[in-house]
Amino acid sequence: MTAPLHDTSAETAAPVSVADVPAKAIEGRSPGRIAWMRLKRDKVALTGGVVVILLILVAVFAPQIVSLLGHPPNEFHEDLIDPDLGTPIGSFGGMSSDFLLGVEPTNGRDVFSRIVYGARISLIVAFLAAFVSVVIGSLLGALAGFLGGWVDGLISRTMDLLLAFPQLLFTIALVSVVPNSLWGFEGSGVRMGVLVIVIGFFGWPYIGRIVRGQTISLREREYVEAARSLGAGRGYILIKELLPNLVAPILVYSTLIIPTNILTEAALSFLGAGVKPPTASWGKMLSDAIPIYQDDPMYMVVPGITIFITVLAFNLFGDGLRDALDPKGS
Repeated sequence: MTAPLHDTSAETAAPVSVADVPAKAIEGRSPGRIAWMRLKRDKVALTGGVVVILLILVAVFAPQIVSLLGHPPNEFHEDLIDPDLGTPIGSFGGMSSDFLLGVEPTNGRDVFSRIVYGARISLIVAFLAAFVSVVIGSLLGALAGFLGGWVDGLISRTMDLLLAFPQLLFTIALVSVVPNSLWGFEGSGVRMGVLVIVIGFFGWPYIGRIVRGQTISLREREYVEAARSLGAGRGYILIKELLPNLVAPILVYSTLIIPTNILTEAALSFLGAGVKPPTASWGKMLSDAIPIYQDDPMYMVVPGITIFITVLAFNLFGDGLRDALDPKGS
């Protein structure tokens, strides 16, 4: 008896069912993880975020950085100044291995140290003012959009009034009458407090309008109606249902308002309404550089580039964050 021409074991075996094939688990992704994946693909936004983190670290560790790479910010080095012209000795504003960004005209203070300490002033004022704006704007904007009626009308007209108010002139007038000592602070501490309050107070209508519009569109959603049908009160709906869905636009606007606050602080310091000398400030350095920019242009270029890079980094990161948190984005 001859052997079969082919193996029939495969034919007699039981057929494999689709149900017997192990299914591949489908991993769920939270909105935060989806946003992070989008943000990681945006190299420009990540670069801006890295620069922002570096700036924050520079501001936090300013004393340590200056002790390693510079000199005390208010220490004079008149021996590095030309006695006839009042300008730094050497090229590019007196840049050297000891003075990385040169020295100030007339007195010879270390520009690098003053730039580093100036970052503290700009970022503290910008972040605190943004916090004030976000808290007031988010609260009043959510109340206006959710309650509607006369509450919405009152808050909206208040926003219009503040947006039309001359903030710059008001700040200059207020700073000129504020005493040198107030609430336990003195000198530049008082000026910084005034800047935070004024910039933050006049900045909340912008985010208030954004939050109000988002709240109006969210208050008619199905989950809000479901909460109402279950007997939830207005406070519960506003805090538990609406505010968590407003986090994304609030976060995005916060990253975009900070560079605006940095420019506002620099402008006020430029006009003499910022911190008091000898406290370092980028805007004050630009103001001091105007009379001598033809003889020492680097003294104007260095703080100008610093402000430009800082504002650009925050704007790039804010734009990328906005695209990453957009649920309709690809």
